Formats: sequence, structure tokens, C-alpha cells
Amino acid sequence: MPWKETCAMNERQLFIEAWLASGENVRRLCRRFYISPKTGYKWINRFKAEGFCR
Repeated sequence: MPWKETCAMNERQLFIEAWLASGENVRRLCRRFYISPKTGYKWINRFKAEGFCR
């Protein structure tokens, strides 16, 4: 089975959408996306300041 191809911006958007929709614990969400909590909080804070970048 081939690897699923994705890009960082898509993964960031999916992370933020999951955070907005679920209200899930950020650390648990980070584990689900295989990122560090530091990165997760950085993405959340950037989203709060700038919104989705397109």
C-alpha cells in the first residue's frame, strides 16, 4: 500500500479544524497528529492571531 501524500499546511489546517470542532485536550490532539505540544500550541496561537493562511 503506498504512503498517503500530504503537505504541512494541510496537516496544520486539519489540526486546527479538529481542535475547533472537538474542544479536545490539546496534548491528546497533539499525540493524535504526532506533533509536540509546543508545536500544537504554536499553531493554535498563530491561528488565533492570523486565522487560516491561504
